Amino acid sequence: MATLHLIRHGQASFGASDYDRLSQRGWEQGRVLGRWIGRHTQPERLFGGELRRHRETIEAMAEGFGDGLPEAAVHPGLNEFDHRAVLEAYRPGWGNPEEMARELAKEADPRKAFQHAFSEAIRRWIGGENEGDYPESWRAFRERVLQGLDEVIRDAGDARHVFVVTSGGPISVVAQSLLDLDDMRAFRLNEVLANASVSRVLFSGDRRSLAVFNSFGHLEGEDPQLVTYR
Repeated sequence: MATLHLIRHGQASFGASDYDRLSQRGWEQGRVLGRWIGRHTQPERLFGGELRRHRETIEAMAEGFGDGLPEAAVHPGLNEFDHRAVLEAYRPGWGNPEEMARELAKEADPRKAFQHAFSEAIRRWIGGENEGDYPESWRAFRERVLQGLDEVIRDAGDARHVFVVTSGGPISVVAQSLLDLDDMRAFRLNEVLANASVSRVLFSGDRRSLAVFNSFGHLEGEDPQLVTYR
């Protein structure tokens, strides 16, 4: 059987005007991951989503890996859902990061307040009763990701080790499909996915099995402070 290595991007810039870029810690997470991959596996195919944090994670991995990392093929099916649109539908104005930051600054614990609001926004999105409020519904997102997974496996051909740099949402959807989880249980997986973690799917033809979920020992072994979830 071949192995699909699903990698969540490194830590992005939470609270910045442009979230879609890696923090300094996110860059280091990617380099550590690249070094670890270089010691244990030879990637044969590499895919990534279209987002900047996906691209920068691949760049950081390449720095750590050194020569020989395959050129990444870009696949839009691996993109994360639009979290700003999901937040805006739940709390108008929060699609603007500056407006959201101003409101969160009034809270005693801005991160905790954000996490609560984000969880409620996700619950509303997944509920499916307000699909017209979103540019991409939860149902459409799941279908896109699973179709993207099929296309990546098809495009990988005979490769035995296929690496995919994506986000927590798509990884959670893949795990949901393989473990037959309901929607809310699936999304709770997203809350525990570490940045630059690795999950593995074994596949052969139409057969697929989740073998490893959310492995981040490569980060802990280098520096426990590299383990982040947001």
